[in-house]
Amino acid sequence: MVLFVALGLLMAGFCPAVICEPDGTLGRNTEVQEDQNNGTRVDSLALASINTDFAFTLYKELALKNPNKNVIFSPLSISAALAILSLGASNNTLEEILEGLKFNLTETPEADIHRGFGHLLHMLSQPGDQVQISIGNMMFVEKHLQILAEFKEKARALYQAEISGTDFQQPHEAKKLINDYVKKQTQGKIKELVSDLDGKTLMMLVNYIYFKGKWKRPFDARFTFESHFYLDQKRTVKVPMMKIKDLTTPYFRDEDLSCSVVELKYRGNASALFILPDEGKMQQVEASLQPETLKKWKDSLRSRKINQLYMPKFSITTDYSLEKILPQLGIREVFSTQADLSRITGAKDLRVSQVVHKAVLDVAETGTEAAAATKVGYGIALILNPLRVNFNRAFLMIIFDTNTQIPLFMAKVTNPRGN
Repeated sequence: MVLFVALGLLMAGFCPAVICEPDGTLGRNTEVQEDQNNGTRVDSLALASINTDFAFTLYKELALKNPNKNVIFSPLSISAALAILSLGASNNTLEEILEGLKFNLTETPEADIHRGFGHLLHMLSQPGDQVQISIGNMMFVEKHLQILAEFKEKARALYQAEISGTDFQQPHEAKKLINDYVKKQTQGKIKELVSDLDGKTLMMLVNYIYFKGKWKRPFDARFTFESHFYLDQKRTVKVPMMKIKDLTTPYFRDEDLSCSVVELKYRGNASALFILPDEGKMQQVEASLQPETLKKWKDSLRSRKINQLYMPKFSITTDYSLEKILPQLGIREVFSTQADLSRITGAKDLRVSQVVHKAVLDVAETGTEAAAATKVGYGIALILNPLRVNFNRAFLMIIFDTNTQIPLFMAKVTNPRGN
């Protein structure tokens, strides 16, 4: 029996996918969900910290497996899809998935984890007129396959996962149905999530996240010019370089890690952190990535006038086979004949064979396709020390929902023209 799970985020966008076979803050938010039966409190800030831990751990593995290449993914989309998969898991398979997502099961019961995710996804799905965040889940199930009612009910109640009967015995038609659905939900950014289906596929779970934001202070397209981006000390590529003058925005110079951190705000409840390591310091910054480092950066940001800011304009797509990466995070059994996904169909005849993650990231003058005024502080030091920040070499980018502090998207840009 084959289960295919697909996830997707667009920043414009991204998507991952999982196949099962037979054999064997930038902002602060203190919203809490409380269970009336046992008083358990599920804190969105705690979820944000856990998801950040997962994001950085996964990032380090992706960067290790893809040296000197662009890295783009959505930690929230991946963790939400794996959390839905865990609804159907039992025993050690269940523990590995949730612990791989960085949850401590002795501190947080499984039910509270799912309630927390449900609450978080509900918060992020609230409509807004400034930032567009669209999140959803769809299960495409072989029309003859019997899914346990409890699994369907929990998937729907906790993750708003809808179920659609699909004829996987007609793989071409099934592939078109799924790809058309993902294309529509991601505003056309992910055109082909599924490139191939075989006759064994019986179920696909698609999790998508679409983000589109406009910069609070956009770049003026008239000032975009062709410039050099340094791939290393010897190689460069020419890219369209955006430019903005006299920008007052949160900034922090981390002397310990030899990097500069700039926050660019979107209109509404989203923000992007750009981390620019000094030349030759990317690996040092990457090795330091952990929730405590991110907290230090966010706590240290101060409004600062940047006299000139240069940022490349780019659109990048990446694909990953995460079944080769997730075992490094401790998620192993679900890929083996020992997998226990019996809470999906009642039988232990499923295992995950493939996890495909596809991401698309667009950054342009008006914003990213992923209203209180910024407090402005001026001082004599800003006049005496003009600040110029040029993202003309490899840098990191993390996009947050500022209400929940959840990282929606993470990227390393080593070549704005693509790998």
